Amino acid sequence: MQQNFANAQEVKYAQVSSDERTMAILCHVLSIFFSFIPALVIYFVKKDESPYVAEHAKEVLNFQISLFIYAMISVVLIFLIIGILLLIVLSIVALILYIIAAIKASDDILYRYPLTIRLIK
Repeated sequence: MQQNFANAQEVKYAQVSSDERTMAILCHVLSIFFSFIPALVIYFVKKDESPYVAEHAKEVLNFQISLFIYAMISVVLIFLIIGILLLIVLSIVALILYIIAAIKASDDILYRYPLTIRLIK
């Protein structure tokens, strides 16, 4: 049975193993340093094994895609000077949201990043 959590901000999971919790936390934390690559690798390795880890990885991938789109818009706006400020704000907000998501993952909660375009379902 496929669960649809597209409209929920946070979803609490029951009976999550410590390995699943660790992989979910790693999805968020490693994305701070290595962009989308850790989430993509974890998704392909764990997608059939753990729905919990797969949901976290998909959420990180969607957030990364959204960040890329917002960054490209900011780069275009650099010619109007506001783009530099937007890139700085985008970086700070992304860092804060990654930390929040990692903390929620440690509590077995699937955190939905705000203003994320969900292309990967």
